[in-house]
Amino acid sequence: MTHPRTTPAARTGGPQDDAPAHGDTAARDAQGPESAAAPDAQAPEDANLLPTTDTHSTQPTLDTALASSPADLRRHLTTHLDPAARAWLEHALDEAAAHPGLHGPISAWELRLAEAGRRCGAAYADAARVLILDAARAGTDALTRVYFQGTAGERRAVLHALPHLVSGPGALPLVEDALRTNDTRLLTAAVGPYAARHLAPHDWRHAVLKCLFTGVPVDRVADLPRRARGDGELARMLGDYAAERTAAGRTVPEDLYRVLDLTESAGPAPGTDHPHGKES
Repeated sequence: MTHPRTTPAARTGGPQDDAPAHGDTAARDAQGPESAAAPDAQAPEDANLLPTTDTHSTQPTLDTALASSPADLRRHLTTHLDPAARAWLEHALDEAAAHPGLHGPISAWELRLAEAGRRCGAAYADAARVLILDAARAGTDALTRVYFQGTAGERRAVLHALPHLVSGPGALPLVEDALRTNDTRLLTAAVGPYAARHLAPHDWRHAVLKCLFTGVPVDRVADLPRRARGDGELARMLGDYAAERTAAGRTVPEDLYRVLDLTESAGPAPGTDHPHGKES
């Protein structure tokens, strides 16, 4: 279906420049009750996520690798680290594998999570942390401790690691917490494969709206075509959001029309098994 497009206005700020107007109920729903708070403080490493001398960002490649298996991620990362960083990472992974789980107030591998940015560089810290969490076989309790006691970078690593370490919905509180922030990098990590598998339809729809509101590209929402397909309620919410922005004289994100087109796709045939064995 073809939808009318609006010409995007020039933007000089981030997603917060589009804070909802008093009557912008769809946007408020997307943000959630705690979104008025400032985004999580970023660790110093976040200030220079990518090398400023590199005109071709490495982040898309790293983001793709973060969604792959730990074995593939490890191969990807070790080809990019310098020898000193590679040696540190190998030692950290061996240490975590030898002493997995939680040990007292803080485990040795938790200390390595804190060092990852300094040892591997800001661009590769998230990936290194995911590998350490995997080597430590961190369960839901350990991941929860790291998430709520850690920096923004450590929280992202936990969210990226969830699909590999938690099989059921027990870690959803971590995803739900991340979805209440306006930190776009944390939101991007939150809408990965774990959320696609386990978020309830209502919460997943609001996560999509939150991405639209904060400017997180919808192609970062894992399994979006499948979950959006034939979702009439999501289509209604998108329509309301578009109408409110238009009424307020604001542009409608182009990504909104992309998702709306997906909702108008035919739904799965009756009796078709869900890919993850769980109905959305």
